[in-house]
Amino acid sequence: MKILSKKIRVILVTDGDRVAQHVVEEMATSLGLRCISASAGNPTPISGQEIVTLLKQVHHDPVLVMFDDKGSRHKGSGEVAMEYVASHPDIEVLGAVAVASNTTGIAGIATDECITSGGDIVNNRSVDKNGAIKGGHHNKSIITGDTVDVLNDVDIPFIVGIGDIGKMDRADDISRGAPITRKAIEEILKRSGIEYGRTREN
Repeated sequence: MKILSKKIRVILVTDGDRVAQHVVEEMATSLGLRCISASAGNPTPISGQEIVTLLKQVHHDPVLVMFDDKGSRHKGSGEVAMEYVASHPDIEVLGAVAVASNTTGIAGIATDECITSGGDIVNNRSVDKNGAIKGGHHNKSIITGDTVDVLNDVDIPFIVGIGDIGKMDRADDISRGAPITRKAIEEILKRSGIEYGRTREN
């Protein structure tokens, strides 16, 4: 099995339930990326060390990796695993898709931009789990979700906030091509200077 010799480029996705898994797997296929399906689960079923081991076995990158805390406002298994992966010396994090939820009592993460359920990119505003813009004139772009707080503790070059993957009142349904999730991933790829569908060989 071919092993990457350079740092493995990854995009972190802070959602991992069954719906999100199907969407993320479809995005990996349609965009020419890879996906660590074993990281999907609600909550994340494997450790950060196990995820890195799997990442080192991929044939090409970038790789989409899912993390989920199952609604917990505390640092659950998803955030612990994400912190390990994002801090690993063999991993290069291109960005993160920060997914909003209704979890309370959390700090949230400041995003570089958010994408509404209508597909609009907004700056200095955030969205809720339905992809609707949150109210308030000084809202800024803080996404609150159960698996996002740890992003404050690691170096992420570009963060895109969206509503609930594959849902958002069907606006992101996989039967429609999950356009919101796709756009978020494409935004990260663009900012990283990566052409879609191209793989990096050693």
